[in-house]
Amino acid sequence: MTNKKARIIDDINAVRTSKKDLSLGKLNPGSLEKAALVYLQRFSSSRENLRKVLMRRVWRAVNHDGGDKNQCQEWVDLVVEKMELRGFVNDRLFAEGRMHSLLTRGKSLRGIRNHLHDRGISPDIIDDVLNLAEKDEGNLDFTAAINLAKRRGLGPFSKRAGGRRPREKDMAAMARAGFSFEVAVRVIEAETPGDLALMGRDDDDYA
Repeated sequence: MTNKKARIIDDINAVRTSKKDLSLGKLNPGSLEKAALVYLQRFSSSRENLRKVLMRRVWRAVNHDGGDKNQCQEWVDLVVEKMELRGFVNDRLFAEGRMHSLLTRGKSLRGIRNHLHDRGISPDIIDDVLNLAEKDEGNLDFTAAINLAKRRGLGPFSKRAGGRRPREKDMAAMARAGFSFEVAVRVIEAETPGDLALMGRDDDDYA
């Protein structure tokens, strides 16, 4: 066991043994740990996102019952450390899973970066995850744009009885989703979904 792990476990045990003196109403290290586990059973989470979830619980309890916010923040930090040590929180795995989920939904790379940033993922992890994915899977933005077109019925995926919507409307939908003009044109102007498949997804000119 590393010194860091041993220190964190000792800190958690020390807080637990003294929680009778430190508890703020119903809020204590044990209740925060239970809240973290319940949340993580339902949702995947980054380290920073879990901290925000627990701090919202702290603010509600402290505003209602009073108490030391700084002490509560220390408890939250210890609980988040413990969840990370136990493998329940892993920023890299969270970023990889969320990236693939967002790509499937048609989220642009810009949108994915913003989403992961908002959840406290470091720029280095975001860059590494996206770069590795592009090496393995090709042009992610092009793939995401195709997925968006499928979901929204844009371009060659149109199911309108009277034919496609005006090109400008489809292009505007792509632009609002954060895709570049080049990627949007490539997808919207394809004649059939099969044409998109033949184009390939690793063309650096459309990255």
